[in-house]
Amino acid sequence: MEVTKQFLEKVFSTKRMERYFALYPDDEAKAIRHYECNLMLAESLYVSLSVLEVTLRNALCRELETMTGREDWYAIFPTTPGLRSLNRYITEAGQHITARHEQITPSKIVAELTLGFWVSLLNTEYERTLWQALRRAFPYMPRRERQRRNVSAPLNTFRRLRNRIFHNESICWNLARVEEIHAEMLKVIGWMNRDLPEWVEAQERFASVCTEIRRRMDWE
Repeated sequence: MEVTKQFLEKVFSTKRMERYFALYPDDEAKAIRHYECNLMLAESLYVSLSVLEVTLRNALCRELETMTGREDWYAIFPTTPGLRSLNRYITEAGQHITARHEQITPSKIVAELTLGFWVSLLNTEYERTLWQALRRAFPYMPRRERQRRNVSAPLNTFRRLRNRIFHNESICWNLARVEEIHAEMLKVIGWMNRDLPEWVEAQERFASVCTEIRRRMDWE
């Protein structure tokens, strides 16, 4: 099958593809190759992003259970000043479970909650109510760095990258920056479990994909 500008614009929309073809106005083949590299790069980040999300969810969940002394820790949200705004996430998760005609249980609520929810727990507004407990989810974070903002900032960067990938948006422009984000992601994963970063790198092919992209695009 021949892949052309017309084909990609028809499938993915002219608006989505215009950035690539504008960069290479006289080289359609290179513009197409750049878009294909974008897909390759997005795919190569799946392992690290998915491990980060699950590890973060489980680590925070454990600390919330310890803090509240109950498996359904989210039940305190409606009656706890400063946490009431979080209940909308729980309500939405419950609605999704009910729509599938399933019984609502703590484990299903936890599984249904989005990365956005887990990351939001570390926002400034919850520093006084949650950070004291949630900081224990990062036992291998250096003590001198163990401040809420040092966790929240990179997590929000990872969340934005994940959203761009899942919405098929462009990420393959500053490859060095993506490599920095990936390295930071492994570091944050290591704050939760020091053995995980090495295992993640053994499962993924991020580094080899970056090398291949540089070769294909003739980037130094």
